[in-house]
Amino acid sequence: MEICPKCGLPEQACVCEQIEKSSQKIKITTDRKRYGKIVTVVTGFEGGIAIKQIAKDLKNRLACGGTYKDNAIELQGDHRKKIKKELVKLGFDADSIGD
Repeated sequence: MEICPKCGLPEQACVCEQIEKSSQKIKITTDRKRYGKIVTVVTGFEGGIAIKQIAKDLKNRLACGGTYKDNAIELQGDHRKKIKKELVKLGFDADSIGD
């Protein structure tokens, strides 16, 4: 049985990632890229959160393209209205997500 080095609980009962997700201060903005294309930018991720996996999940849930770069997730299109609900489904605290 594997033991988590951070919390000392077995890997199946580890709550480290949930604690880290609830302590994030996430900011959602839009940016205008080349040729007038709009991109939704999600920033504020810190610590040992798997940002690449979160980016992949958001792209699948929102049916769009995107990338992860410089501790930020860029999603093609304007998803400000839908992204907060999807981040809450992924385990982030609704109060820590700002627009």
